[in-house]
Amino acid sequence: MRTDYVTATWCYLLSGFLDALDGHAARYLNQGTKFGAMLDQLTDRCATMCLLVTLSHFYPDYMFWFQLSMSLDIASHWLHLHCSSIQGRTSHKFIDTSGNPVLRIYYTSRPVLFFMCAGNELFYSMLYLLYFIDGPPVFGMIGAFELIAYLTAPVALVKSGISLIHLIVASRNMGIIDVAERETAAAEKSG
Repeated sequence: MRTDYVTATWCYLLSGFLDALDGHAARYLNQGTKFGAMLDQLTDRCATMCLLVTLSHFYPDYMFWFQLSMSLDIASHWLHLHCSSIQGRTSHKFIDTSGNPVLRIYYTSRPVLFFMCAGNELFYSMLYLLYFIDGPPVFGMIGAFELIAYLTAPVALVKSGISLIHLIVASRNMGIIDVAERETAAAEKSG
């Protein structure tokens, strides 16, 4: 990733496209599995984390923000997935539609989910490319990669906000599960 930025970028963006395609194919062919859902989320987190580690090296002044983004992304998705598993859901994308309205829109609207995930990955990919090259000029004023980074930066910020909401909601849900289990155990012990 440090030297052959063209190949690295194409591989990264292609993997994101194939990730969306394989999920669609699994649903269309009714081949979705719990293992596949876990593996999908795990590979997504690992790929983004690797890119953010590289960006931390390229832009050390912003290392804290990249580390925060990584930590928030991994912690929120892990806790959300774990809570979904404990609740017996077949997928982390099946949520209680009476719950948080942001997560409801995020998970029930495929276009919104795709836009947020693609925009987030595109933002980080553009930061990666900008380390090497500005990209072709747009209107003679700004490089294409810089323009795309500016346009997708708000998406990345909103996606981080959604991850924070994920973390809060999943933490509350785990607390509810813990309290219910303790109440059941106490009732069984006293009864």
